[in-house]
Order: sequence, then structure tokens, then C-alpha cells
Amino acid sequence: MLLKTFGWSFAVTALGLVAAVFYGGWTAFGIVAILSVLEISLSFDNAVVNAGILKKMNAFWQKIFLTVGVLIAVFGMRLVFPVVIVAISARLSPWDAVDLALTNKDRYQELVTDAHPAIAAFGGMFLLMIFLDFIFEDRDIKWLGWLERPLAKLGKVDMLSVCISLIVLLIASMTFAAHAHQHGGAHVDKAQTVLISGIAGLITYMIVGGLSGYFEDKLEEEEEREHEEEEEAQRTGKKRSAVALAGKAAFFMFLYLEVLDASFSFDGVIGAFAITNDIVLMALGLGIGAMYVRSLTVYLVRQGTLDDYVYLEHGAHYAIGALAVILLVTIQYEINEIITGLVGVVLIGLSFWSSVRRNRALAAAEGAGTGEKSEVSSGV
Repeated sequence: MLLKTFGWSFAVTALGLVAAVFYGGWTAFGIVAILSVLEISLSFDNAVVNAGILKKMNAFWQKIFLTVGVLIAVFGMRLVFPVVIVAISARLSPWDAVDLALTNKDRYQELVTDAHPAIAAFGGMFLLMIFLDFIFEDRDIKWLGWLERPLAKLGKVDMLSVCISLIVLLIASMTFAAHAHQHGGAHVDKAQTVLISGIAGLITYMIVGGLSGYFEDKLEEEEEREHEEEEEAQRTGKKRSAVALAGKAAFFMFLYLEVLDASFSFDGVIGAFAITNDIVLMALGLGIGAMYVRSLTVYLVRQGTLDDYVYLEHGAHYAIGALAVILLVTIQYEINEIITGLVGVVLIGLSFWSSVRRNRALAAAEGAGTGEKSEVSSGV
């Protein structure tokens, strides 16, 4: 079962890591490995959401999502999107960006360095909004209760995350952007560039969120309509056209899942810029990670159960928040890629360890005959 589900992922991992060694030595190997782990950790909750929705779809639409949908997610978002970001920021065509990255790395590095404040501001705002919307939401399960409880109360204030993001953007534009790095070690004032790029990142997040909400509402409407038709059929004794209805509902499910995949791809791709500017290493690392997300989705669907490690979603979002801050700081200061990647890995590791402790505590409580089902402290 494990090899059947994750076989392609293992093969892609081996090929990707070998290619990284040939491309840039063991340093490249380490960067690709960190990017892979980062992509898996950031998209873990997406796989869980996908599995929860996919199990409601028939076999045909499941296959469509796990083939066509994955091609869009892997090749469209994880491979093409980083090139597009660099091309727009450096004002190049995508083909020129790829050609420079492969044939003239010095010139490519200069262009990316000059464009980095724009990339960092765009990505920092997008990731910061994801993080703030998560921690300001009142959730039943809390990892760091001492922090998340008061933040959930603050989250009742309308548009708080947007206000905080704009304040952070203003501060970044007046401090870090005023002494942004340019190739050759020069410092230039990039305040206007950072402001415009940061607002673009904020708008992008709101558009993606709006589309996700639209398709989610459509999905709920189709499910309610299906339920009403089932009840009507039971009362009248007539058969309803189940195939057509299931197809329409499944189509909205497919669109909804694609928008979700796109939104989670944004944080993985943008977070990768905090680790490396090399689009080859980025493509290798994110491609490997995306394959594991697909395999994990298939595994969860086939098993019929969702993962029990409830704090992993929290750890992933705290990693997103850390990457957002790091991206904004790198507008002026350079931070080692390995350190940047390890921040996310450590946060994911801590959340996994806390989840294991929680599960053991719940099992011990049930074994003692208490029947206790309430939330157990993570101990972090």
C-alpha cells in the first residue's frame, strides 16, 4: 500500500536530489531537500482538506483531480509561477528569465537581486495575510493556547489582519526599503517599489480568498440542492437524475480544489524565494514536495481517515508567519538560506512532537477509563 501510493514520489525524490548534486553540489542537495520538506509541511493541511472533499466525489472526478489537477499544481504553479514572478519583477519575458538562469547566472543573479525587494514585499504580504487570518480565527484545537486564545478574541475586530499587514508594509517601506541592496553592494531607496509590490501581494491574497469562498459557497449550494432532491424523491417515489447532479456538484468541487491548490502553492513558491533565488533548485524542490502532497492526498482518501496530528496545521502556519517576516527583513539584510529553511522545519517538528504527546495523553486517559475527550495541552 505504501509503495503503491508513494512509489512515484520516491522515484521523483531520487531523481531530483541526484540532479541537484550534479547541478550545484551538496549545497544544492541541501537546499532542494529543505525546499521539499518545506513544501510538504506547508501543503500538509491542503492535502487533508483535499482528502476530505475528494472522498465525496465519484471515481471519475477523483481521477480527474489526481491527474489533470496535479499537472496544473506541479507544472503550472510550482514550476512556471516562480519563473513568472522573476520575469515580471525583472521586466523580462519568461523565456529570457529561464535562459539567463541557465546560461548567464551572474547576470540573472544581478537582476534577481535588484528585483528582490519587490518579490519580498509581494510574498511577505501574501504570507503574512495567510498567517494572520489563521491565528485570528477562533479554533476548537489550539496549539499554543496562551497565545492563540487572546489573538482569537482580537480576531473579532473586522479587517484587523488587513490593517496590521498595511502597517507592517508601511514600516518595511520606511525602514528596510530605504536601504535595500542592489547588485554590487550598493544601497538604493526602494520604498515606492516595496509599497506597490506589497499592495499587489495583499490584493492577490484577497482575490484568491474571494474565489475560494465563491466556489465553496457554490459547493454548499449544490450539496443542499442534492439533499433536497433526495428528500423529494423519497416522498414522491420518483428516481432523480443522480449522475447529472453528481457531475455538476463534482465540477464545482474540482474548481474549488484547484483554487485551494493555487492558494497553497502561492505560499510554497513565495516562501521558496526566502531560501533561494535559483529557479532550477526551486523547481526541483517544489516539484518533489508537490508529488508527496499528491501521494498523501491519495493515501488519505484510500484509508478513509484524516491524520491525527492535529497541531501540524498550526506549525505550518507559524512557519508561514516566520517566512513572511524573513522575506521582509531580507529586503535590506541577507539571511542564510539554510537558516531560513530550518526555521520552518523546526516549527513543523515541534508541532508534530506536540501532536504525538497529545495523542498519547488522550490514549492514556481513555485507558484509565476516564473517557476524557477534551483538548489536552500541547505542553509547548
